[in-house]
Amino acid sequence: MIRAFSYNEFLFLLSAVQWTLALSAIAFVGGATVGLVIALARTSDIKAVRLAATGYIQLFQGTPLLMQLFLVFFGATVMGLDLNPWAAAALGLTLNASAFLGEIWRGCIQAVPRGQWEAASALGLRYPGLMRYVILPQAVKVAVPPTVGFLVQLIKSTSLAAIIGFTELTRAGQIVNNATFQPFLVFGIVAVLYFLMCWPLSLLSARLERRYALATR
Repeated sequence: MIRAFSYNEFLFLLSAVQWTLALSAIAFVGGATVGLVIALARTSDIKAVRLAATGYIQLFQGTPLLMQLFLVFFGATVMGLDLNPWAAAALGLTLNASAFLGEIWRGCIQAVPRGQWEAASALGLRYPGLMRYVILPQAVKVAVPPTVGFLVQLIKSTSLAAIIGFTELTRAGQIVNNATFQPFLVFGIVAVLYFLMCWPLSLLSARLERRYALATR
């Protein structure tokens, strides 16, 4: 039975924002943790490690996120694992985010002038100390704006989790639309809620980019 769009439907959409934000936060933290390892592997002196990290990045950047979510969700079932949509979405987005963040941060690490690497090596610093005390502190300043920009993309990418049944904002919009049959109104509200989540981060990314551009002049 079709019912009218009411305040309760709006509250249901609004409550789904928390799951979108929670999924984004988990994917970002997990992706950042694995992505740092990938970035360090990509800049390693060991060829086999570099090749393994490159293969990982190309695999996840070269396939659609939707297919990755399908493979994680249905692949777990094939292997006999009971993975619910929430865990599958978090794992799939984490793997995808780690590949992109790893490549972003690889570029930031390699953007540090070669003279800094050579000076640190001349002081006797080995790779862990060189990264910790010299390279990474400088690379972080370069990495902040594109990382915040990627977080905006990650929030929007969580909408694909609706396909495997996880009830985040987009899935909540589908449920409300099926009950009210007012797609323009329902998905218009969903779009506005996404905009309210992403717009401040886009402004922050642009502001950080301007700040660090001035600092490096």
